[in-house]
Amino acid sequence: MTRELVVIGDPTGRRTQLIRDALKRSGQPEARIISWGQVLNDGGVEASPTDTVWLDSPGDSADIDRLLRGPGDQTRIGDGPRWYQRFCDAASSVRGGRLLSDPADIAILFDKRVCHEDLTRASVPVPASPTSGGEVVADWTQVRRLTSDAGMRRFFVKPAHGSSAAGVVAVETASGGRVQARSSAELCDGRTYNSLRVRTYRGERDVASLIDALAPENLHIEAWIPKPTVGGRSADLRVVVVAGVATHAVLRLGASPMTNLHLGGTRGDLTVAVNGFRRAGVDWDGVLGVAEDAARCFPRTFCVGVDLLPTSGWRGVVVGEVNAFGDLLPGLAGLPGRADGLDTYDAQIAALDGWRCDDAA
Repeated sequence: MTRELVVIGDPTGRRTQLIRDALKRSGQPEARIISWGQVLNDGGVEASPTDTVWLDSPGDSADIDRLLRGPGDQTRIGDGPRWYQRFCDAASSVRGGRLLSDPADIAILFDKRVCHEDLTRASVPVPASPTSGGEVVADWTQVRRLTSDAGMRRFFVKPAHGSSAAGVVAVETASGGRVQARSSAELCDGRTYNSLRVRTYRGERDVASLIDALAPENLHIEAWIPKPTVGGRSADLRVVVVAGVATHAVLRLGASPMTNLHLGGTRGDLTVAVNGFRRAGVDWDGVLGVAEDAARCFPRTFCVGVDLLPTSGWRGVVVGEVNAFGDLLPGLAGLPGRADGLDTYDAQIAALDGWRCDDAA
């Protein structure tokens, strides 16, 4: 690596340490670490033209969160639009150097409605959505109307700028006006908070109260894709794409519709998914190719994490989300022939010198 690596993130966070560890394993010089807090307080940062600048996640820092969302309980699901605007502004205020994440891409990746529209335009398979492109959702009544018009009886409602399943609601409707929803969001005195337990909300009144409380977060609606199960748990995939190549994949299993590991999801045996696709006549390289197609929509961004939703019977996949910071998968071995012996951070360090965003674009 001939350029100095500058990492903008949370200096005390786990992600930053994993980057440091990968640099040490590869024999590279230590990175210069800059806090998002400094960028936000100073109104930007100027990198040297010879720097490579890694824009990483703000992480879980309470101080950085306060600068992005404003004061308040850090577990609240709220002020997402403010977080989004301030973070996009901060990313755009990083000047100079070779950026590994394009601020314009970050703005799209952190708005699920716009990202869905871009993927659709590129013919990347995605769940149907009545909010693709930015339809504003005011309340549960509008959610009901949009989903009814689209013929959706099972669907997800997601804060457009959220991550880690915060505020995601899986809704099921049935004849006779029956409604139930599952979410890790806890509703308390009209406000919502993150929790580590997936709750069930039953009845129109309770579901409406939850959705109405989340509505200021700019909601996105997607069809619920029936996924295959493994050992009675629903299955999906996170695929990490580095410099255009799918290097890592993990099978995620969950007892609830959300398979996120912090919500009780577990890592499964990837060969179960590979064999499931093959039995259905679906080529595994083709599955990884869907993730690469999604990443190709963001050619000026070095690494993304793509959530693939297998369809029933492993007969195909659709893209659930593309994550700007989807590489936090500690200890996950690289795919054979693609990132042998490398974790997600090792693979990124190894690919840095060969990546040219101008060529990719």
